[in-house]
Parts: sequence; structure tokens; C-alpha cells
Amino acid sequence: MQVFTHEAFLECYTWDPAAAPGRIEAILEEIRGEHTLVDARAAEHGDIAAIHTPGHIQDVRHEGLYNIASLAAGATIQAATLGLQEPAFALVRPPGHHASAEHAWGFCFFNNMAIALDHLKRAGKIQAAYVLDFDLHYGDGTVNILKPRGYVTIHNPQGSDRKYYLDDVSGNLAAAKVDMIAVSAGFDNHREDWGGLLLTEDYGAMGRMVREASQRLGCGCFAVLEGGYNHRVLGEAVRAFLRGLEGKEGA
Repeated sequence: MQVFTHEAFLECYTWDPAAAPGRIEAILEEIRGEHTLVDARAAEHGDIAAIHTPGHIQDVRHEGLYNIASLAAGATIQAATLGLQEPAFALVRPPGHHASAEHAWGFCFFNNMAIALDHLKRAGKIQAAYVLDFDLHYGDGTVNILKPRGYVTIHNPQGSDRKYYLDDVSGNLAAAKVDMIAVSAGFDNHREDWGGLLLTEDYGAMGRMVREASQRLGCGCFAVLEGGYNHRVLGEAVRAFLRGLEGKEGA
């Protein structure tokens, strides 16, 4: 699988858990050698401006974060574009699913997922998309931006029981009728992270669910990193998810 990332994502661009040193390194340590790492390219201003207001873009520039945020958005566009043919992953930071058109919070600045799907839609590459956002936190920015546009179904699974949670993911994917499945892949609901619910193997199971749904529909799929803050288990969880997305068993 091709993984779109960049050495700039290793830098500490601000002070928050998503920017903490070692986060991307923990993932690379687990997946390097299994996947092809591809340098990210920054998103074009037009792609960002199609989603975010001029005022918000200016705020991000003022904070000195435009370059890193546009690089994350660009990597997600690359993953989404390749995802039309084969599964792909954007290994990025900052994350994006709490970024709305005119404001952002939760360690996010530009909405990587919304920018990528809108890029495909405006290019006539997709007609309908399904977003599985399994981050611990509700992806309010993605909902605020994409739900009113009418071509995206967004599912943020919930539940305090692993089996119920995975059944919820499976059942919703089974009902999808789209030409792109996109995953906001947050790993902070791991049993040893903030959420304390899922096991590493559960992320592998969700990866396989996405792959199976994609094959059933004959559609594309891709994912982008969102949360996940316990570096000790983060890499293992990402590795399990990517192996599942490739149809492989085990972590």
C-alpha cells in the first residue's frame, strides 16, 4: 500500500498532543518495510478555498501553520486520488475532522477529509461518498462541511462495548451505496489510549470491513490519520488497520 507522508510531519509545529514528538515516528517504526512511503505535496490554495472561508485561511496563516496544514490536506488528496484504484493511506498531522469551514478546534486546522472528497467531487471522479470516522471524538467539522452538500454519508460509531461498536461499523458499511469509502482513522479509542475501548485487533477488523465493502460495491477506499496519542500502541494499531485494509489477517 502507498502511504503519503512527509518528513515535515516529524516536526513539532505547535504544542498539542497531535503535534507531540514521536507520534509519526511510532507509526513509521511499525509500518516501514511493509508499505511504500510517498512524499506528500501541499494542497493547492483553490482546493483549500473551496472548503474554508478566507477569514479562516488567514487565521491559519497568522498562526504560522498554513504550510504544514496544506501539506496534510495535500497528502489526503493524493491518498484519495489513488484510492480510486487501490487502498491508500495519508499519514499526516495536523489532523482535520474538527475543522469547520470558518473555524477549527481539537488540534485541527484544515479539514483534510473534506478537502480531499471535495477535490474528487469537483473533478467528477465520484458522485457519492461514505465517511467512516472511528476516532474517539465526533468529527463535527466534517459533518458541518460535508453533510449539507448532500453527497456524503458520515458515520461516527459509538458504544461502550467492543462487540456493539464493531457490529455498528459493520452494519452501517453493509448499507452503504457509494463510489468511495473514506476513513477518518483516529486510534484514540484504543484500550490503552484515551477512549479505553478497542483492542489492536479491532482496528484490523475495521480495515477488513472497509475493504470488503469496497469490493462489494466496486468502489475506491482510502484513509487519513486523525487522533491516537499513546505512542506505545499507536503504531501497532495503525499497522493492524492497514493490514486489514489490504485484506490481511493479524496485526
